[in-house]
Amino acid sequence: MKNYKAKLGSINTFIFDFDGVLSDGMVLLTEEGHYLRRTSVKDGYAMQLAVKKGYRVVIISGAKAEGMYKRLYGLNIQDVYLGVPNKLKVYEQVKEKYGLKDEQIIYMGDDIPDYEVMRKAGVAACPADAATEIKEISEYISDKNGGNGCARDIIEQTLKLHKKWMNKDAYNW
Repeated sequence: MKNYKAKLGSINTFIFDFDGVLSDGMVLLTEEGHYLRRTSVKDGYAMQLAVKKGYRVVIISGAKAEGMYKRLYGLNIQDVYLGVPNKLKVYEQVKEKYGLKDEQIIYMGDDIPDYEVMRKAGVAACPADAATEIKEISEYISDKNGGNGCARDIIEQTLKLHKKWMNKDAYNW
């Protein structure tokens, strides 16, 4: 892995895939045809804290379900792109919308649809259980699996570096 920590100083935007990063990648199918995903409250805490601290948190996912929107909007994440067939196109739109440069962005993905975006982002990160091809291009591989705190891991490292982790407002949702 390359030295990603040197790049964290310029990060102001976190972009995450959903399935396999924010969820454990397992989907339960109910009799009614609804999909259920398992997510980590630790990831949720870190994402809402990042938003509260002025960071941009963006979700770009090929999957799409009403429960995903409810979870993310409940964390005050406003940039939610679900059902996306081409993640690189949306990544470029987000950059243009906010006037971002690649070096200001961490992208955490876990599988082949994330590959092109990860090659462009300032810091490419992935969970411990990501696909081999994704691990090969990642500058940081979390020791946490998808849906089990990998998003919190990279957010926490960044906020600690920026001295925004254990401030007074960190104790409230």
